[in-house]
Amino acid sequence: MATDKAEDVVGDGVSLVQKMASAVTGSVLTSLLVTPLDVVRVRLQSQAHIPSTSISQAPRGYAPPLTLTQFRDLPPNLGITACCREVFWVNNHAPYCVAGPTIAPINPSATACAVDEVQRRTINSTWDGLRKIAQHEGPSTLWRGLSPTLVMAVPSNVIYFAGYDWLRTAPQSPFKTTIPDAYVPLIAGATARILAAGAVSPIEMFRTRIQAASHTATAAGHFRETWDGLREMVATQGVRSLWRGLTLTLWRDAPFSAIYWWGYETGRNVLVDIRGRAEARNEGLEFRMGRGEERIRRRSQSRSREDHTSTLIDSFIAGAASGAVAALITTPFDVGKTRQQVVRHTSDATTHQTFKVVRPEDKSMPRFLLHIFQEQGLPGLFKGWAARCLKVAPACAIMISSYEVNKKMWTDNNERRDARKNALDEA
Repeated sequence: MATDKAEDVVGDGVSLVQKMASAVTGSVLTSLLVTPLDVVRVRLQSQAHIPSTSISQAPRGYAPPLTLTQFRDLPPNLGITACCREVFWVNNHAPYCVAGPTIAPINPSATACAVDEVQRRTINSTWDGLRKIAQHEGPSTLWRGLSPTLVMAVPSNVIYFAGYDWLRTAPQSPFKTTIPDAYVPLIAGATARILAAGAVSPIEMFRTRIQAASHTATAAGHFRETWDGLREMVATQGVRSLWRGLTLTLWRDAPFSAIYWWGYETGRNVLVDIRGRAEARNEGLEFRMGRGEERIRRRSQSRSREDHTSTLIDSFIAGAASGAVAALITTPFDVGKTRQQVVRHTSDATTHQTFKVVRPEDKSMPRFLLHIFQEQGLPGLFKGWAARCLKVAPACAIMISSYEVNKKMWTDNNERRDARKNALDEA
């Protein structure tokens, strides 16, 4: 009977609706705290690569004169438009500053200004990105994309966490009898993430594009421009274009979830064993690790007896450690996904469609990642890894600890409700 109770608490002690409510609470809290780091991560990864011979490497305050042709060939993200007297925007969207006929060759002071401008706008690290974005675009920019983040995070985490719990613990789960218990978190985590990622991919496309935008505009302007860009993309490339990058997303998220859940469950078990040894030592008893089903039952019973503080601490530590490791390992796929999804300007898409330009982002995932490696080396594949780990580790810790504590509260509430019901029945 005690065994059934322990399995009930871990498996079906919390209803699906209660698990969904627990996931929603964690989603809102996590999104509010980590969105700034996500904005910086997207900016870092979508920032155009500037060769070491470019103007951005010139000493401050010095630059040689440029001809009109050289001026036009400069990298598009130098911010030269702030230094030109006569400029116009190609199709009102392109980032290129085009000099008028009265300014060729370009005055050296304009080029020096461009050097200062690129140093001001280029993001070099996570903290540098947080500072520059807040300073030059306003602190509220760090929470740009929060609305679509919440719209995406709530259904995604409901599917993800509730789905994982069902696949891992439900008697009806196809993995319960076909896969050894030690590997169930790997398979269940990857499967749950595939389902969740496919469901919210169009929302993530919208969020990524609105976060990548760095030009100055109102929040409403960013939203309208991003929405118009998506509508034009769907009109020219079809509805399936909303799932562009899903393959790379799954290459990132499926292994991430497998590594994360395996690491999380392993970490929780280690912490449960440590606490069990300490309790046995204090009571003068011998601690028995157990094997197979006996070990599973012992750990399940230990978790069911935990107070809320122990559940919070254990899940927070295990979630942060496992999330950081999984985030670091899967960063190259995150870089590829971001660069493929971000289409910063409508003119880029128009050029691609009109002239059939083959962009690196159009290659298959392995070839695209190889292109990044050949162009920028290993640092290019791990660009933004610090921002990603700084975001993912606390996000995983906050999300899983909130989820576990809420489930614990629901479990206690259900037990009190059942006890009252049994008391009334006996009376």
